[in-house]
Amino acid sequence: MTINLLKNRSKFLYLAVFVVLGFVLLQFPVNNLAGTRAKLTFFDMFYPVSGAFLGSIWGMAAVGLMQVANLAFHGFDGVKATSLLAFLATVRLLPMITGVAVFSKPDKRLLTLPLLAIIAFLANPVGREAWYFTLLWVIPFAVWPFRERFLAARSLASTFSSHSVGGAIWVWAFPTTAAFWTGLVPVVILERSIFALGISASFILMTNILGYLSAKNLLPKGVTLAKKYLIVKK
Repeated sequence: MTINLLKNRSKFLYLAVFVVLGFVLLQFPVNNLAGTRAKLTFFDMFYPVSGAFLGSIWGMAAVGLMQVANLAFHGFDGVKATSLLAFLATVRLLPMITGVAVFSKPDKRLLTLPLLAIIAFLANPVGREAWYFTLLWVIPFAVWPFRERFLAARSLASTFSSHSVGGAIWVWAFPTTAAFWTGLVPVVILERSIFALGISASFILMTNILGYLSAKNLLPKGVTLAKKYLIVKK
């Protein structure tokens, strides 16, 4: 009973750290989602790593809590409720949950998510015209064999899987054209490359912050850290 209480306390404390940091990062926009006031923020470079420390379920819960709290704080600005798909596209919870799951779990079955996204995109008439856009979502498949060796590969798999789910919802939620998706190709390549670097940096940063707190006994033990990314070894 005591061990379980300590583990739960540990999870809640780590959860609190992520929620506070995540909420702060949500306040710094990077770019707007095309055609809406919904924003991409520095949070997009941070949220995927939450599951690596908290576990995928707790990580998803943390991301959901942060996003909902942030949307409520801003009066749900940018969220479109004209349809269920428009709501899902602008709230962005499903892409975020996908990013957390892909980053935190080395389970090849998770590649089903970008695969289904590709199928859903191509099932749309406009998506079929812009079929080449889905080549971006093949990146998770290409880098998956290297995800355990290279943090950048793990980050690329996460951010492009997240993008694939968001894109598959978007093509059905809003009227678009093939030219719209063509114009997004260079934007997405640059944006997701930056996000992948940011995710990698966030993972290293959080590994060292949490490692330091654990070493100083400021947090209960119970979270596994990737020791090769610790700058200061115990």
